Amino acid sequence: MNNQYVRREVFCGNTCHELKRFWEREIGKQTYYRESEEYRLGRSALGKLREEWRQRLETKLRLRNNTDETEKRANVGRELLASLTQDDTKH
Repeated sequence: MNNQYVRREVFCGNTCHELKRFWEREIGKQTYYRESEEYRLGRSALGKLREEWRQRLETKLRLRNNTDETEKRANVGRELLASLTQDDTKH
C-alpha cells in the first residue's frame, strides 16, 4: 500500500468523514430546493399565460398584415380604374 494514502487517513481521521457528510447534506439540500422550484414553476400558470398572449399577438399581427394587403390591393384596383377612366376620356 502506498504511504501517502495511509498518512492522509491518519491526518484526516474523523474530520474527512465529517466534511464529506457535511457537503453531501449541503448538496442534497440544494438538489431538493432546485427540484422543488422546478416543480413549482412547472405548475405555475405563467407559462400558459405567456403562450396565450403570444397567440393573441400573432393573431393581431396576422389580421393587421392582411388588412394592409387588402388596402394595397384596393388602392391598386382604384388606380387601375382611374387610369382606365382617364384613357377613355382622352379618346
